[in-house]
Amino acid sequence: MSSPMHALKSGVGYLARNPLMLAQMARHAVGMRLAVPLDLLRWLIAQRPGNMTDVVIGADSPALTFAATVNMMGARLRFSAGITVDEVRLGPDELALALRVGNLTLSSLDGPDSPMGQLLKAGAIDPKKPANLLNFMPKRPPVLVEAQDDRFVIDLLKNKKLAENRRLRAALATVQPIVSIREVRAVGDNILIGIDPRPTGVLSAIAALVSALRGA
Repeated sequence: MSSPMHALKSGVGYLARNPLMLAQMARHAVGMRLAVPLDLLRWLIAQRPGNMTDVVIGADSPALTFAATVNMMGARLRFSAGITVDEVRLGPDELALALRVGNLTLSSLDGPDSPMGQLLKAGAIDPKKPANLLNFMPKRPPVLVEAQDDRFVIDLLKNKKLAENRRLRAALATVQPIVSIREVRAVGDNILIGIDPRPTGVLSAIAALVSALRGA
């Protein structure tokens, strides 16, 4: 997984090469929405693709559409899905996303007679309950804290490196009292993150910041 600092540097570099994105982001900021261009997401994934190839990202509001080819236990799979964000929870001990995965399609690139192809043909994987895919994984990623039917909850702070990142934890402790995320949705060629400020949490945020500075 890329470090937060690497992702930040990559994002800044991308925006420097695409200055018109900044004007678009500023326009959405007036409505208390943070706009993340899908082009930026595409670019970040291209920097660290992992085991994914032929990634296609789009929007079918409010869902983010995502398709890719992956290698799963030696089997080559092509999948596509619509991903909606149910909830975002952030704090000094949690950075969690609750996601719904719908319109899932799966196809085996190794042919219908391959082991995975036969599983798909037999209906062993219910596209309406993609959490069933975890039954074919030898080990669940630690960041995946919940998976049932079409709902997945990912807590990034369950990743050891992120959990031990004191700057990230301090930033979350500072931001959480003064900002809540009301919605995340894909619109056009952006992911829009709706933000609700909490002016009454300023003192708590300052206290968290002071505590973080003392512990640095």
